[in-house]
Amino acid sequence: MKRIDEISPQFLEVLESHGISRRDFIKFCGATAALLGLSELYIPQIARALEKAKKPSLVWLDFQNCAGDIEALLKASKPTIAEIVLDVLSVDYHATIMAPAGRQAEKSLRDVVKNQKGKYLAIVDGAIPLKDGGVYACVAGRSAIDIAREVCGNAYATICVGTCSSFGGLPAAKPNPTGAVGVRDAIPGLTLINLPGCPMNPENITATLVHFLTFGSLPATDQLGRPLFAYGKRIHDNCERRAHYDAGQFVREWGDAGHRQGWCLYEMGCKGPEAFLNCPTVKYNERTSWPVQAGHGCLACAVPNFWDTMTPFYRRLPNAPGFGVESTADKIGLGLAAATAAGIAAHGIIRAIRPKEEEKGE
Repeated sequence: MKRIDEISPQFLEVLESHGISRRDFIKFCGATAALLGLSELYIPQIARALEKAKKPSLVWLDFQNCAGDIEALLKASKPTIAEIVLDVLSVDYHATIMAPAGRQAEKSLRDVVKNQKGKYLAIVDGAIPLKDGGVYACVAGRSAIDIAREVCGNAYATICVGTCSSFGGLPAAKPNPTGAVGVRDAIPGLTLINLPGCPMNPENITATLVHFLTFGSLPATDQLGRPLFAYGKRIHDNCERRAHYDAGQFVREWGDAGHRQGWCLYEMGCKGPEAFLNCPTVKYNERTSWPVQAGHGCLACAVPNFWDTMTPFYRRLPNAPGFGVESTADKIGLGLAAATAAGIAAHGIIRAIRPKEEEKGE
């Protein structure tokens, strides 16, 4: 296996031209290995893959979206995805950042599909409307579903960024007037990976692309097509406020003493017990913070149909199918009392998980 100190001087010069030191590059490779759940022994392999990559083509399709995912991607730093990953990819079509426009831009897309069939990566950002022949999202006179069938159908693999392209997101919320769906539902049978989130975390797409460049394949996924390295653990279990949940210390009103002290936001509608994502460990904005750390509950934005099943956002978890957080919390409280005889903690849990009769009287 190639050692880090064997990386070619020419490649290091290219990195230096982007303001990236050898130390920064090694740190990036190490952080990516950790994010993917790989041991440090894979760091040289990742470094070599980034050095020797043959610039596979990548096309980015925009459909029904808010542009939050591309904004999150372009604002990533230390290092930016452009500096590390996109320099070893050939981004041949991206409406937001590409130089060509109009017919020239569309020709770039057609050329990739024709000349790189089965070799390029397709990234989709946004839901695909199916109602009325797909007229609610058109690019260059073609419907989103028509474009996606051709582009994604001929790609090596499709990466769905954000909840809209993964599961339909906000466009698919009831009453879903445009018949919006995620890519998997629009075009069954694709080699596809979902990176839901509003917006998706740019570190997760970077890690997914690095995995592809290093191993020539997409990372392992769960039943929803989400990579296990990013969506394999429950937010509730990794939350820095979890100890307050177990102790029955809950925020009751925005700005109250508990809120100022960083207590659990479950009573204020946090959906962390229903959400699987690495927000508590990877965070956003150069790993400085994430919604719960900033004082706002999780919305479970990486869950299918979260706009319908997780609302109202500022109330305790709704009765989501297959999930009994209310009874689970009660059992936690009873377990604490029995195991530790911690009367104060038990009192906090009982007070927090109020009887339904009391709720009805509010």
